[in-house]
Amino acid sequence: MTGFDAATAAVQAALDAGARYADARVMHRRYESMSARNGDIEELTQDESIGLGVRALVGSSWGFHAVPELSDAAARDAGRRAAAIATASARVPGPPIDLVAVEATVASWASTCEVDPLGVPLTDKGDLLVRATATMREHGADLAEGLYQIWDTTKWFVSSEGHRIDQRIRECGGGISATSIGDGETQRRSYPSYRGQYGTTGWELVTSLDLAAHAARIAEESRELLTAPECPSGETDLILGGEQLALQIHESVGHAIELDRILGWEAAFAGTSWLDLSRLGTLRYGSELMNVTIDPTIPGALGSFGFDDEGSPAARRDAVREGRWVGVLAGRDSAAVAGLDYGGSVRADGWARLPMVRMTNVGLEPGPHTLDEIIAATDDGVLMDINRSWSIDDKRLNFQFGCEVGWEVKKGRRGRMLRNPTYTGIGPVFWRSMDMLSSEIVPWGTPNCGKGQPGQTGHTGHPAAPARFRDVRVGVRA
Repeated sequence: MTGFDAATAAVQAALDAGARYADARVMHRRYESMSARNGDIEELTQDESIGLGVRALVGSSWGFHAVPELSDAAARDAGRRAAAIATASARVPGPPIDLVAVEATVASWASTCEVDPLGVPLTDKGDLLVRATATMREHGADLAEGLYQIWDTTKWFVSSEGHRIDQRIRECGGGISATSIGDGETQRRSYPSYRGQYGTTGWELVTSLDLAAHAARIAEESRELLTAPECPSGETDLILGGEQLALQIHESVGHAIELDRILGWEAAFAGTSWLDLSRLGTLRYGSELMNVTIDPTIPGALGSFGFDDEGSPAARRDAVREGRWVGVLAGRDSAAVAGLDYGGSVRADGWARLPMVRMTNVGLEPGPHTLDEIIAATDDGVLMDINRSWSIDDKRLNFQFGCEVGWEVKKGRRGRMLRNPTYTGIGPVFWRSMDMLSSEIVPWGTPNCGKGQPGQTGHTGHPAAPARFRDVRVGVRA
């Protein structure tokens, strides 16, 4: 059967079994990754899977069932089982669930791709990682690592409302890291990020990173960090590089504005949110420089798509406008419960997982400054970049982050390198202190966002640029 045929059969079987709404997704995914260590290829992984997942809504309860085959019998059985699970759950009365209206769409969408990443010879991809890791070793790294990852996903979506959508999304990226070991001290430097940079694009993204050209620098910086002075402790002005600010957005904004967390639906595992729906539209989240959008339409960004896994078309929306909280990440059911008129942020990481609210591209709009201007305007502070560790409470409020590298900023100039830089804060207090923001936006990709039970790994994007925050606690108290 074709993907559409299998999904249609599953949806019809769920309706025949008593569902008032049903949808089905067939997903075919190919995955490839390669890692290298110290000039040698360490591991090659190639995987392929295809299957069908069905959702059925009975009363106020969802049922879900998935199968790894596309025969007519298997598809219809999956639809009946999804409806049976929903029916069993509906025996326990719950609040009525409606779905925000979405126009039934027949469409096809594909991400942009100039060079098919799976079509690039393995020898070429391996040579890139070998060359970069060998160069890091030559320049002093005790451990030199490189990695790329590729996902090629095709989806067929059918709903009982008339949706019929197919999408092909190709994603890839990679990065390198150098670790140096000293007397009681281990330091790491990574490029372009601690996990690499990723997007919904082709191999041209990896080529543009020019990993080998940065290998010597990050190896030398990892050794320099071994003897660099410790990041001082106290309150000071903090300048964050764009990569670290992307992580800050992900943890203290992106997860906090997920509507299922706000409603308490994820409290068992992922946690809740400090945000209260009654304050949507009025809460001061940050300074007036803080403009955060939810935008799955950004070409090439990792959280981009044509339609989410409920058939809602990709659309740009404000989450924070001039510091005021105005929008959330939502699905059709959670939005209806909250009295909102939009969803559009529901995805599953595979055919065997129930779609749930996930970040798309959640990031900042450009500010009016440059990094050089921010440094020049800072009399006494610390510049930190590239994430090394993160910790945040289950309400996404109190946090502490560590970075790979820091630099003193004195009288408008970047000074000494600092090791083990950390900073801590409370989300809205931190964001309200942002008084300078660069225009140098990069849509950083995060391919490892965890959420859900069973766990799912989401791919998200976070446009970010360097910014300054006033009176932030940095370092570790003595």
